[in-house]
Amino acid sequence: MLNFTVGPVMSSDLVRSIGQEQVPYFRTKEFSEVMLENENLIKEFAGVEENGRVVFLACSGTGSMEASVMNLFTSKDNVLVINGGTFGARLVQLCQIHSISYTEIIPEFGYDITDDVLKQYDNKGYTGFLVNLDETSTGVLYDINRISKFCKRNNLLLVVDSISSFLCDPFNMKELGADIMITGSQKALACPPGISLIAMSERAVKCIKQSRVQSLYFNLKDALLDGERGQTPFTPAVGILRQINVRLREIKASGGVESEIKRIRELAYDFRCKIKDLPFKFASHSPANAVTSLFPLTAKAFDIFTILKDEYNIWVCPNGGEMRDKVFRVGHIGNLTTSDNTILINAFKDLQKRNII
Repeated sequence: MLNFTVGPVMSSDLVRSIGQEQVPYFRTKEFSEVMLENENLIKEFAGVEENGRVVFLACSGTGSMEASVMNLFTSKDNVLVINGGTFGARLVQLCQIHSISYTEIIPEFGYDITDDVLKQYDNKGYTGFLVNLDETSTGVLYDINRISKFCKRNNLLLVVDSISSFLCDPFNMKELGADIMITGSQKALACPPGISLIAMSERAVKCIKQSRVQSLYFNLKDALLDGERGQTPFTPAVGILRQINVRLREIKASGGVESEIKRIRELAYDFRCKIKDLPFKFASHSPANAVTSLFPLTAKAFDIFTILKDEYNIWVCPNGGEMRDKVFRVGHIGNLTTSDNTILINAFKDLQKRNII
């Protein structure tokens, strides 16, 4: 199988080898050392300030999105949410569920937001800003520097779902003044799904410690407290956390976060150059490094996904809902190479010869 989805993705041999081992007991100093190293490396790669923290939850990225919203905001808050697709809509849904007042910013399909759009929300009493930085349903990357400037001048808590953009696009929490960054094990960390993590600024940590959350599992005060000794309140996904550890070490040994971003950016550029002569149109006018979203001009998107999977053993990423037959996506994260890009391009050319696209 050759996997071009945006999660789960292709893992390195070393990460996969850890997955084959027996899972050890975790209430030990050895596992605590692994967890503390994981936290320190994530802090380094995400640019978390010294007194910031990282907690690891045994859930999907959506779990960490919900935990962040629950622990940082209350019904007294009023937040802005960028809703440019499936995952922006999920942030809106979380605000609705937890009775947090919100205003949606809905950009034009395939486009980033602009300064003029943001300016109309200046000095309007908002307390927070929620954005999924790479809206992977459309492949749009929002300008985090523009958002950062807006949040700083309005003193807003900035919550960033960076699930598909962490290690793919430049992001430094301290420089941006971001308070929360969320990511998951199955994206550019290139491990199996099952762990999501929340990186927090010092300001976010203080807010969370003062919050009163009506939840047992998603009370981040407990996660922060246990994390001080490299542990978690409840049984974690021990095997995946060990895989994350070797993956973070791989990244560090290969030149760190800048090198990893460069590798993914070059993979994306290589693919986009190779596909230009084929019957597809780019869906995003602000493309993220992690994914390329494509409009097929001569076929249904879901049919292309199905044929590649069933006949070529190649996986691309389908869409659901209204975009099911309109857009499919090709990921550039995980253990992929430019040679793998060529294999996918050759499969597309074969589909063209067969008059399928």
